[in-house]
Amino acid sequence: MRREPHVLVVGGSDSSGGAGIARDIETIASIGVRTCLAVTALTVQTHDAVMEIHHSPPSLVADQMRAALQANEVAAIKIGMLATAEIIVAVAAVLRKFPQVPAVLDPVLASTSGRALLEAGAIAVMKRDLMPLCCLVMPNLPELALLIGSELAVDEDGALQQGQRLLAAGPQALLIKGGHASGPRSTDILLRRNQEPIRFDAPRLAGSMRGTGCMLASAIAAHMANARSLEDGVREGKLFVFEKLQKGRLNSHDVLRPAKQTHFPKFFP
Repeated sequence: MRREPHVLVVGGSDSSGGAGIARDIETIASIGVRTCLAVTALTVQTHDAVMEIHHSPPSLVADQMRAALQANEVAAIKIGMLATAEIIVAVAAVLRKFPQVPAVLDPVLASTSGRALLEAGAIAVMKRDLMPLCCLVMPNLPELALLIGSELAVDEDGALQQGQRLLAAGPQALLIKGGHASGPRSTDILLRRNQEPIRFDAPRLAGSMRGTGCMLASAIAAHMANARSLEDGVREGKLFVFEKLQKGRLNSHDVLRPAKQTHFPKFFP
């Protein structure tokens, strides 16, 4: 088992099982890859609300990461909820010691219900210290706007302009997720420096499910752990999420509800 490829999942728990590390483990295992963990926060939540958040000490997060990397053949790292600037700094310090391991960052800023999951002042630290160490950063449209301190993009051209601004902050690649856009198609756009954007397109489904961002990032990381390219990992990951929604392969923890606009907290004046 030690020699099998693993994805190191760095993120928070979700007591409802609908998102966070529970969803990460489920997704990665379904692709046939093992997981190891560094838990950044414990949350008390249902499918509709987050009641409590308890942050892990930054040194404990870093120690978990180092132990996982020592114990296993970690072939990719998936990063989700980080909660505080201090945890971001601790995670970045470990990543610098393992530059050969690709890291996928899902910049979790708020829950679906609108509860902030990252401290306001931590965004600048994430952009400065963590994003340059990641092979892929994958914000949805509200997260993209918050990360660059702008209004929500109203069309694809606006999203691409915002994406290029964030790409300049240091990540090796950016995947702009189109789930919060409108129209009959859901299009994710992969941006890399000095390369043409690549679009990954699928029909937009009427329902939405919690944890799809976790699923997509985890699926991409799992495929990269299996030595797939970034582009192939994104393509296969999007197909995985689409099929999960389309075919209704839902367990008892999944909540399928009408699509709605997520209300994100204001991090900027």
